[in-house]
Amino acid sequence: MQVKRLFHLSAVLSLAILSTFAHSEAIQVQDAGKPVWPTTAWLTSTPEKQGMDSAALAKLVAFGESHSFDSLLVVRHGRIVTEAYYAPYTGDIPHEIFSSTKAITGTLLGMVYKDGLLDRLEHPMLDFFADRHVANVDDRKKAITVQNLLDMTSGLDWDQGFMGGKQQTMQDMNRASNMIQFILDRPMAHPPGEVFNYGDGNPNLISAIITRLTGKPVEDYAREKLFAPLGIADWHWVRDPQGLTIGNGMLFLLPRDMAKIGYLYLHHGVWEGRQLLPSGWADVLNHSLVNMHAPYDPSQSYSNFFWVFPDKHVYMANGKDGQLITVFPDLDIVAVTTARKQVRYGALINAVSGAVKSESALPPNPNAVEQLSNAIKDAAIEKPTAVGPTPAIASAISGKIYKFPDNELGLRSLSLFLSGPGPHLEYEQYLSFPVGSSVRYDMPIGLDGRYRKGAPALAGHYPGHIPAAKGTWLDGATLVIDTQDIGYGTQIKYVLSFDGQKLNIRRIDEEDWEVSVNGEQGD
Repeated sequence: MQVKRLFHLSAVLSLAILSTFAHSEAIQVQDAGKPVWPTTAWLTSTPEKQGMDSAALAKLVAFGESHSFDSLLVVRHGRIVTEAYYAPYTGDIPHEIFSSTKAITGTLLGMVYKDGLLDRLEHPMLDFFADRHVANVDDRKKAITVQNLLDMTSGLDWDQGFMGGKQQTMQDMNRASNMIQFILDRPMAHPPGEVFNYGDGNPNLISAIITRLTGKPVEDYAREKLFAPLGIADWHWVRDPQGLTIGNGMLFLLPRDMAKIGYLYLHHGVWEGRQLLPSGWADVLNHSLVNMHAPYDPSQSYSNFFWVFPDKHVYMANGKDGQLITVFPDLDIVAVTTARKQVRYGALINAVSGAVKSESALPPNPNAVEQLSNAIKDAAIEKPTAVGPTPAIASAISGKIYKFPDNELGLRSLSLFLSGPGPHLEYEQYLSFPVGSSVRYDMPIGLDGRYRKGAPALAGHYPGHIPAAKGTWLDGATLVIDTQDIGYGTQIKYVLSFDGQKLNIRRIDEEDWEVSVNGEQGD
């Protein structure tokens, strides 16, 4: 769909929360005791007015700056009490929410169930694909139910790297010409319902089932049943080559709209008096939970594509590298983060809950409010990093074309232009699909310690992909390029080592996973 810009947030507007407190609090007096619905716009408040400590939230904002956050929102009693955007990200850019998309796919399945289009959650999965020839069918595959898909207990043979592994099945699925057929054809590894195994195949099958039951792609159903009622109008959701909405990810939302999803769950699936979800669906902590067997938290569980922390009475939609919608039912709080590195769940949960001091309003605390304001302002200002001296090799390699044989990065060629007033790099990269296609990029590079933003990557297809890069010379033959894909939640370092006509590139991602490729100057 065409992405509409409903509001433009900048570093200055991030501070507008504080300037509108008086107006918001006047409204709050009128709405005392009634749910506040942010369909048109969120109300804002001082944390103290909602029983939270501004100084504690200022520390959380600072924590976000040192831990690669792109955004942080905390909502209590229906009001935003903290909203920070970390430069160079700004809050008007739809953000890829990665696997938090799964929770929204599951939410839409709940709506299909409520509408009576799905008779029961224990309905066998294969019934919805009777028109397909499915490989490796046995009694175990025949027994897979919709609920097994929602709980990641389908039993399909799947390696996604959860708690180890090589992510091989996920990569093979992304390369497949027909993703749904690839998933359906997987052999079975376990009887359904017995083993939790996190995998992208399950939510993609749910997406296909929703389409089969509604007669429309999941995105279109979401527009009608979920996004429109909640007032969400600024999004993008990618479809696969067959036109099916991808159920496991590739949904872009604004952070404020991510908070609306959490707010729907906080209010038991009700929005403006309408029951959008089946009774009990949004009461995740009361569900029959599946233990994830996470070594760092033995109690961590799963239900309907949500991650659940029973000991803390918290659950979350969880996307790679810190795209989180965290719901605190006991505290009437929704917290949202978008980030470029995995957020420490416990640290976030403890910081938010620890800022709660009362169910009722606290005495005004102007000093703490100013501390929070300064933290938000500081987050919105980009801090330059140190840069090394420019070596003589910079002009020698400028404009040269380096070509690469087949490699893990899908990189075909690269050229650096380091002389003149507009340093930049040009490169060509193969796309996952359509298979065999490629795309060329031209990315500016800041050589003064600050990012330079390029044109949105694949404009019109991925509105949250805005490339940004800055470079630093480590020595006479090594250039480090620090890149962000703004709105996509990635921060990747490329270490370029030059040796005559040869070039080695080490790609180090936000989780320190490293890939090395070699190229050479060519025509």
